Amino acid sequence: MKEYELTVLLAPEAEKDVEATLTKVKGVLTDNGGEVKSETNWGRKKLAYDIKKQDFATYVFMIVALPAEALVKVSGILNITDGVLRYLLVKKDIKADKRLAASKERAAKVVE
Repeated sequence: MKEYELTVLLAPEAEKDVEATLTKVKGVLTDNGGEVKSETNWGRKKLAYDIKKQDFATYVFMIVALPAEALVKVSGILNITDGVLRYLLVKKDIKADKRLAASKERAAKVVE
């Protein structure tokens, strides 16, 4: 399984019960053989442009592991999931993670 970054924009009406909508999203991932590695709620933010007549959304960022054959099915289900305005599912950049770790290591050496 490969790791992916999933960013989900939740509709304002789903904001009252964010956990229920996130449980749906996590269920979609696990039902298709995936696993949620980490989850970060970025909170409610103003959108750059209206999406489905909404100008605010709750952003949730997840690191997930999914089999390659599940990507199309997960994308299709997230497109029709209530409470999800938009989502972005991209392959995690391993090289960027290594560069970030190296730069943090260099910064720690400079501080010492």
